[in-house]
Amino acid sequence: MAETPQAGTGEAGAGKQPRSVRVVLLALMIAMMLAMLDNMIIGTAMPTIVGELGGLEHLSWVVTAYTLATAASTPLWGKLGDMYGRKGSFMTSIVIFLAGSALSGMAQDMGQLIGFRAVQGLGAGGLMVGVMAIIGDLIPPRERGKYQGMMAGVMALAMIGGPLVGGTITDHWGWRWSFYINLPLGAIALVAVSAVLHLPKKRSQARIDYLGAALLTIGITAIVLVTTWGGTEYAWTSARIMELIGIGVAALVGFVFWQTRAAEPIVPLHIFRSRNFTLMSVIGFIVGFVMFGATLFLPLYQQSVQGASATNSGLLLLPMLGAMLVTSMVAGRVTTNTGRYKIFPVLGGALMTVGLFLLSTMDTDTTRFTSGVYMAVVGLGMGCLMQITMLVAQNSVEMKDMGVASSSTTLFRTLGSSFGVAIMGALFNHRVQDVMAERAGALGSKVTESSAQLDAASLAKLPEAARDAYQHAVSSGTHGAFLLGAVVAVVALVAAVFVEEVPLKGAGPQAADAPGDGEGGAAAKAPVTEAV
Repeated sequence: MAETPQAGTGEAGAGKQPRSVRVVLLALMIAMMLAMLDNMIIGTAMPTIVGELGGLEHLSWVVTAYTLATAASTPLWGKLGDMYGRKGSFMTSIVIFLAGSALSGMAQDMGQLIGFRAVQGLGAGGLMVGVMAIIGDLIPPRERGKYQGMMAGVMALAMIGGPLVGGTITDHWGWRWSFYINLPLGAIALVAVSAVLHLPKKRSQARIDYLGAALLTIGITAIVLVTTWGGTEYAWTSARIMELIGIGVAALVGFVFWQTRAAEPIVPLHIFRSRNFTLMSVIGFIVGFVMFGATLFLPLYQQSVQGASATNSGLLLLPMLGAMLVTSMVAGRVTTNTGRYKIFPVLGGALMTVGLFLLSTMDTDTTRFTSGVYMAVVGLGMGCLMQITMLVAQNSVEMKDMGVASSSTTLFRTLGSSFGVAIMGALFNHRVQDVMAERAGALGSKVTESSAQLDAASLAKLPEAARDAYQHAVSSGTHGAFLLGAVVAVVALVAAVFVEEVPLKGAGPQAADAPGDGEGGAAAKAPVTEAV
């Protein structure tokens, strides 16, 4: 294994990446797909799972347990990679994820499935962080733009293909293979990473910050439970939700206090001294908020109001995801060729705001073509933001903090998605129930008393008057949800305006000597280790 000067400085970065690096990147993309695909495959299999295992009252915990474990473990995986080496921590996370997948496939009751999904989530927390941090180690930021399209493509493929793959596997092989399908893919990634990836081994003498990890886990768990249960399992003003808010706030305040005193903090607070890193965290949170809200309500609107088939629900998002993929590839190439990137967060924030406002104008007469154009505008905006946020965040810290920078950015996006689904969902449900009561009276209230979201079978059974009322109600609900998304997206636009365009490391001799943003300046001269 040889250490070379930072790729991209002089002629070193001008050539192609070594073949071994390309093999590692392929393995990383497989791992990234595993992390993103899982919940989307499982979603379509859930009715079958409940039919066999029972436990309908615990259904939500199958997803919640996975989400909680993923969010809570994400910062810890990033720190472990910084302290003990990325390769070992990443491979460990793959093994835990595969073990959880195998156990989930063998579950005999709903309680076992929930527990094994939590194990799977613990491993998943390290997959995305490991991918981003290893790419940060192997490829300088200037060259990293080339691979944005690859990552965006994996994301789009997971969102489009997830429901299709899940439905096909469940229908032909049984729901257990929705979990077992992870095993061969994960094994390929594990073998490729083990054989080809060579990074310096680390051994930190400092102890893991167990108190910080515990406080952060409690805080994140409380936040996710509030956003998951609020307005559904419990009223927002109920004692249980208030207790969780109190516990979450107390734990996070205690965590921040302790991080200023811990010898090896889980999240070193000095990384937030970098203005760019802090702004990217804010933008990442908002992208998560908007993206997962959009992917939840757009198929619902198209199925309920426009009469689209639920079978190919992933394909309904194609205009948005296709635009996101194309823009991400263009942004990556332009960033690599010019070293300039500020235009993309600004343009992305503006397009996302406009697109969400356009989506909020949809009603019962909006055509599929029109809604597709609106979705494409949102996709163009997200394509400008998705990978640029991680690129700029990593460029803003020292190499030794690459793991915690990657995990923190990922965590903010995850928390944003939890808040987006919860808040936009609460607004949607409230509006649907109000409009149903106005238009269909007692029948409307009865139809939506258990849930404001009806599946295709339930919708078909409604009387024509009630069905018409429900279509208007869904249209009104999506109006409120997307209008809120547009308001929130303005914050991302404002944050993008204040981003400082610091030269990307690896952008040539001039960048190597340029001061970094905040804490990141020292990293401009840090060596990058090739996989050889």
